[in-house]
Amino acid sequence: MSNGRSSNPPSSFHFLAGLSTGTLSAVLLQPADLLKTRVQQSPHSALLPTLRSILSHTAPIRSLWRGTLPSVIRTGLGSALYFSSLNALRQHVARSNLLAATGMVSATLPPSTSTARTYSSSSLPQLSNLANLTTGAIARASAGFAMMPITVIKVRYESNLYAYRSLLGAGTAILRTEGPKGFFSGFGATAIRDAPYAGLYVLFYERCKKRLSALHTTASPLANDASPDHPPPDAAAPVTMTARSSAPINFVSGVLAAGLATAITNPFDAIKTRLQLMPGRYGNMVRCGGRMVREEGVRSLFDGLGLRMGRKAMSSALAWTLYEELVRRAEGRWEDGKEAVV
Repeated sequence: MSNGRSSNPPSSFHFLAGLSTGTLSAVLLQPADLLKTRVQQSPHSALLPTLRSILSHTAPIRSLWRGTLPSVIRTGLGSALYFSSLNALRQHVARSNLLAATGMVSATLPPSTSTARTYSSSSLPQLSNLANLTTGAIARASAGFAMMPITVIKVRYESNLYAYRSLLGAGTAILRTEGPKGFFSGFGATAIRDAPYAGLYVLFYERCKKRLSALHTTASPLANDASPDHPPPDAAAPVTMTARSSAPINFVSGVLAAGLATAITNPFDAIKTRLQLMPGRYGNMVRCGGRMVREEGVRSLFDGLGLRMGRKAMSSALAWTLYEELVRRAEGRWEDGKEAVV
C-alpha cells in the first residue's frame, strides 16, 4: 500500500479497522468529551465545579460515561467512514499520473541522490503536503455530514440542558420541535472545524512521522525490518520499521499533530456546541461567533480547549497508531497470501 508496495487490503478491512479503533477511543475517552460539552455550554461553567457536580450524583461513574452509546455510534462509524474514504482517496492520488504530472501532488518519492537508505514508520502512501491536507479534509467533511444527526443527538444527550431519557426519545423530540433540519444544527461550524482539523492533522502527522523517523534512524540505525543481505526491491523507497520502532513514533506524532490542529480549530468547536445546544438563540455560525465574543469575550471561543486538546491528542494518537499497525500487519498477510496463491 505504501512506499511503493503493491499489497493493499480491501476497503472492507479499512472500514473495520476504523470502526474498531474509533469505538475503543470513544469508550475510553467519553468522560473528557462529556466534560468538554458541559464546559462549553455556558460561559459560567468551569472544569472543576462541573466535575464535582457530576461526581456528586448517586452514580458518578455512570454519569461520567453518559452519552457513551451515541459517542460510540458517532465515533465508531465516523472513524470507519473516515479511514475507508481516506484510504480510497490516498490510493487514488498515489496512483494518479495526471495529478503527479500537474505538480500538485508528489505521488512518488523523488529519486535519491544518496546511497543512504531511509526508513519510515508509516504504513500509508507517501503524498505531498498539499495532498495530505486535501485528502484529510475531504474525507472528514464527508464522514461528518453522514454522521451529523447522531452528532447532534450525542451533544444534547451529554448536556444537562435537555432531559432526554433515551436516544430514541432525543431523536423524536428534535424531529417534533425542530423538524429534520434540527439534526443538522451547527453543520457549518462542524464542517469548518472538522475539515481543516483533519487536513491539518494528516499534514502535521505525516511531517512529524518523517522527522521522528529520521531522528530515530540516526540514533538507532538497526531499528528497521530490512537487513543488509535482504535489501528492499526498490533501494530508493523507504523501508517500513518494525512495530516496536514505528508504534511509539506514530503515537507521539499523533499527539503532536492533534494538539496543533486542535488549538487552531477550537473556536469552531465552541461555536458548534452552542449552535447544537441552543440553535434558537444563536441562529447561525456568524451570529453565534459574534454574540459569544461580544457578550463573553474572545476567551469564550477557547472554552474547553484543554479538555478537547487532551482528548483529541489521545484519541487521534490511539486510533491512528492502532490503525497503522493493523494496516501494516494486514499488508504483510495479504502479500503472503498472494505469494502462496502464486
